[in-house]
Parts: sequence; C-alpha cells; structure tokens
Amino acid sequence: MELRTQPFMVNIGPQHPSTHGVFRLRVIFDGETIVDLEPVFGYLHRGLEKLGEGRTYTQCLTLTDRQDYLSAMNNNLAYVLAVEKLGGIPVPPQATQVRVLVSELQRIASHLFAIGAFINDLGAFFSPFMYMLREREKITDLFEMLCGQRLTHNFLRIGGLSHDLPPEFMPALRALIDSMPRFIDEYDQLLSDNEIIWARSKGVGVLPRDLAINASASGPVLRGSGVAWDLRQADPYLNYPQFQFDIPIGANGDAYDRFRVRLEEMRQSVRIIKQAMESLPGGPVMTPDVNLALRLPKGEAYAHVESPRGELGYYLVSDGSINPYRFKVRAPSFINLTTLRELCLGWKLADAIVILGSIDIVLGEVDR
Repeated sequence: MELRTQPFMVNIGPQHPSTHGVFRLRVIFDGETIVDLEPVFGYLHRGLEKLGEGRTYTQCLTLTDRQDYLSAMNNNLAYVLAVEKLGGIPVPPQATQVRVLVSELQRIASHLFAIGAFINDLGAFFSPFMYMLREREKITDLFEMLCGQRLTHNFLRIGGLSHDLPPEFMPALRALIDSMPRFIDEYDQLLSDNEIIWARSKGVGVLPRDLAINASASGPVLRGSGVAWDLRQADPYLNYPQFQFDIPIGANGDAYDRFRVRLEEMRQSVRIIKQAMESLPGGPVMTPDVNLALRLPKGEAYAHVESPRGELGYYLVSDGSINPYRFKVRAPSFINLTTLRELCLGWKLADAIVILGSIDIVLGEVDR
C-alpha cells in the first residue's frame, strides 16, 4: 500500500547537546529524509566585535580567546599579529618561537576535543571521549603553568609574551611530546578501522572539492576535500617556514576524511613542536616600550593564522586613537557552517548530527 506523506519541519536546538552549542537546525523532512535544512544563528550573539571598538588595543586581547574557547591561544595570536602589523611592532625571536609551541599545543588539544565529540556523535557514548580528554588535560596543565588558566589563555601580548617559559615547563612538555605519538597511534588503532565508524561516516556528508573552495571553507573541512591549503605554508607567519611538516588531505571529502585529517594533523603538530623545542633561541620575550595605552597610526591591517578550525583572521582599522575604529573577525566555524545544508540534503537526521560534528564548530566564534 502506498503511503501518502507530506513534508514536516523539526527544530533541533537551540538547546541540544548534539548541536555543539546554542545553535538551531530547522530541518524539513519527507518521511525520514532531509529535503531542506536551515542553520539558524544568533542565539549566543555577544557583540564582541562591537565591544572591541570601545576598548583599548590591549584590553581587546581578553575578548579574543572568549570566541573560540577551545583554541584561545590561536585567537590571541591572530589578534596580536594584526596589531603588530598595523603598528610595525617587532617581536623578539624567543617570543616568536614560543608562540609556535603554544599554537601547536593548542591545535592538538582542540583536535582531541573535536575527535572525541565527533565519535560521541556517532553513538560511541563517552569512552573514546575520555581517552581524548586524558591527553588534553596534560596540555591544559602546561597552559596553566604558563598563565594560570586552563581555557582562556591570556599569555600572548602585543609585542611578545607576558613572560618567558617557567623552569618546569620544558621537562613537562618533553614528557608529553615523547609519549604523544604512542597515544595518537592508540586512537588510530581504536577508531580508524572501526566498522561502526566506517558505516556511519564513510561517504556521509561529502563536500566536493569545488564547493569547498567556492564556499571559502578552510581547515580540516577544506583539506578533507583534497585541497592542500594550510596558511602555515601557503601564507607563512611566525617562523613556520623553518619547520618541516606535511599537510594531510582527504580523498573523498566525507565525514570520515575530516576525522582522519584531524588525527594526522596532531602527528604533524608533534613534529613541529619537537623541532621548535630543539631550537629555542632564548633571550627577551617582550619588545620594550609597548605602552598599555597603545596608540596606533591611522591605517588598516589584516592578519590570519591557521587555527584548528581553519583560517582565523582579524581585520583592524585605526583612526589614530587608543582603540580600534573597526574590529572584525573572520571566523572559520561560521564560514564552514555555510556548507551544512548541501552536506545534509538526502540524508537522515542521525546522519545530520554526524555531519555537523565532522565540521567541528565552536559557537563562540559563530555568534561572536
């Protein structure tokens, strides 16, 4: 007997654990098949860009790590690079090298959380997530040594760092980095060939290469579609050109490839950290005479970094006063989400949760 059905709408969120934050999906179904999907933003909107236009350049720093709170160091870095570019402020070599160290540590910590949450979205409950948090806690311990904070890290400064590495930092970092490859291999063995993960993520949410490029996707979302674009090599900053590392890419652009790219990127971050540890130049970590009430010359500047989620950029306009005239953020989570409708069409609700998890969003930088 033929059943007569009609499309119906289901709201997922804005309060739902599988939406990875205060986020709403307005989904139209025909039976159990998704025929339309609208991502609805704005439930967490905090107006951080407008707040930045009313604070001094130094005070703005505390706004940056509240956006992507799983990648606070990278947000601090992109912002201070923009200010330093606008003001022509030099940075000592030791500070530059330490910035590389903390950026790559933050990438590993963020990817651990992203993979753990993704596997949880696949239905694995929390056992793999706890495996990931085990090493992430060690990284947050290191960050706590640096700045006393475990989530929002105000360690970077305009012109350098708040202070140099404490004596206990390098031994603890070396112990972590020496053991990290074994743990990554453990995640790989546990997850990569798991038949449930294959069934739920291979061929699911395919993002074609052309669409990824046209949508300005970046990070693992773009590289999972086979595009070897990484700002650390494509538009180098800090002293990344002196380090040897590869750019992992996917072959099919599906949810599984995005997961695999993040897993392999952790291995590359370990490579970079090992090289940076062996070549720390020493010396001062702060350019002298950087006034807290910084007054930059009139002009504009844009600086971007390869955050764990993709291209994170800060655009600043100065009118010569002590605060930015314009403070604008190019947030990768927001841009990557624009492909969500195309990725979900034709799939089921459970697949949509997997696809969203594979994008790895942080709502703090979406509704900034």
